Amino acid sequence: MKVHPSQLIPGCVVVKDLIGKTGRPIMHGKTVLTDDLIDILHRFLVEEVEVFSRLEDGKPYVPGRKVVEKEPTRETSTPSDLPFTEFYMWTVKQYKQMFLDWKNGKNMQINQVRKLIVPLLERVDEIGLKLYNLHKLSTAKDYFFHHAVMVALLSAFLAKKSNYKHEWIQIGIAGFLADCGMVKIDEHILFKAGPLSSAEYEEIKKHPVYSYRFVEPVSSVSQGTKLAILQHHERLDGSGYPLGVGGEKIHPYARLIAISDIYHAMTAERAYQKPQSPFKVIEEMVYEQFGKLDHPLVENFVSSLTNFGTGTKVVLSNKQKAEIVFIESQHPTRPMVRLLSGQQVISLKDDRSLYIEEILS
Repeated sequence: MKVHPSQLIPGCVVVKDLIGKTGRPIMHGKTVLTDDLIDILHRFLVEEVEVFSRLEDGKPYVPGRKVVEKEPTRETSTPSDLPFTEFYMWTVKQYKQMFLDWKNGKNMQINQVRKLIVPLLERVDEIGLKLYNLHKLSTAKDYFFHHAVMVALLSAFLAKKSNYKHEWIQIGIAGFLADCGMVKIDEHILFKAGPLSSAEYEEIKKHPVYSYRFVEPVSSVSQGTKLAILQHHERLDGSGYPLGVGGEKIHPYARLIAISDIYHAMTAERAYQKPQSPFKVIEEMVYEQFGKLDHPLVENFVSSLTNFGTGTKVVLSNKQKAEIVFIESQHPTRPMVRLLSGQQVISLKDDRSLYIEEILS
């Protein structure tokens, strides 16, 4: 029988080779489908798959009801030709509406999630040094919606730099959905304009479980993605939540997302927190989070984000503009800079009272 990928379940068996638009097989006949393989079919925008009438275990296969999505209107169609920053802002706006729909009882449609976030993730290589400045677009009012999109971008970015050549989109989607369970949190707590009480914080700490339960029924979301969503606040030393697991029990995807989540949370403006310099945050992640985060991943994150060269213009924490003249590999966030006024050369490694606040070019 021929069905749409949204009707497939793990255990379905493909009848014959499934040929893609390039003329090459996406999947061979007799393949037993898993959550990951069904996800691949969605990513390749396959419209129809022929499968046997019985599952691998011999049980009859009854196709589920196909989810019919409305054609995107002119207002909600993806403006993929926009400049990156404008495209980012558009994605945040669309996610905000999607989140509010979920909060009002609408089920998650994973195809809509992919259509929203994947086009932005596919442009992650365009960001370059702009990645440092994206946190400035986040406002205290809409922090939560910016956070989801930025964690997706940062997670995909780090995954690509960490040689997840085939999984980086999946990891980006996991980062995007890590906080989707916040729909279960009372709005008074979620959008509170001030520090949370102990009881409120304990409620917030339940969101990874809520997020996991929200995506758990979606068969086309891989188990790795689901575990990453559940574990993105766990720490290697067991001090995280919600389960307090540590070490090798934490999924690799979750380790990536944890770094991205901390970085954006500390650099963005929030109701009770002023934004911090990305460079200061990176230093805190390297030293203060040692033993809690995957250190090789943190080092990879730092080296990827500080991949700027001599001649790069920056703003220091004392608001003076400077130019990078030398970068020491052991201290990438604290290069030697020359002030644009007066030509004084300062070693930020030696002067700990100063740090880079912003990249100009």
